[in-house]
Amino acid sequence: MLYDTLGIGYTTTRVPDARIATHLTSALGDANTIVNVGAGTGSYEPTDRLVVAVEPSMTMIRQRPMGSAPAIQALASSLPLRDNAAAAAMAVLTVHHWADRSRALHELARVARDRLVIFTWDPAGPDFWLTDEYFPEIRLRDQQRFPSMGELTREFGHIKVETVAIPRDCTDGFLGAFWCRPNAYLDGAIRAGMSGFAASSGIEEGLAHLRSDLRSGAWEERFGHLRQQGQVDLGYRLAIVELSHAA
Repeated sequence: MLYDTLGIGYTTTRVPDARIATHLTSALGDANTIVNVGAGTGSYEPTDRLVVAVEPSMTMIRQRPMGSAPAIQALASSLPLRDNAAAAAMAVLTVHHWADRSRALHELARVARDRLVIFTWDPAGPDFWLTDEYFPEIRLRDQQRFPSMGELTREFGHIKVETVAIPRDCTDGFLGAFWCRPNAYLDGAIRAGMSGFAASSGIEEGLAHLRSDLRSGAWEERFGHLRQQGQVDLGYRLAIVELSHAA
């Protein structure tokens, strides 16, 4: 399992970003009981509500902070919970890891009464210099791994999609977090917390290209204008399903 190795040291590089947390909290609305599926170390779990976490990797479960929500080791495609067990189900940057995604999405809808909140990446999202210029193999793989908004619409019949812009100083070290801090991608410890890199082989050419462009000033010449922006749209989305409206 990828996260049995990727998850080592995860809490060091993947610190929840308060601004993204605000998006998620707002999307959850007044749901007071929540199932967090693919919960990992517990990032973005509300602390003022009853939460049950479901996570397949024991490496991740063992890194959950003391006092965090109870965690069940299980797959998203086979949730050991009764129908309508909670008011809402949430899934944060995890659906692209689900082997049987259609079944897992139906499981989310089965255990939630009112609402699903899925934080994911849209394969049709805007260009990103990191994957367009230096690691195109990551973008190609992610376009195959992540669900399109159309796929989610077909699964549920109706979704509301919200853009989650990524702040320039994002604390959660997922792939797009360092869009204006390019030197961070040269740090192996930071890359270790990104599944896009962890699932890739032969990244040395891209790293060498990026390192060279940073030294020569070529990156600054082409992409330095991004530093003037406080946040950017890199394709990260919240898909919100009101189950009373779902087909």
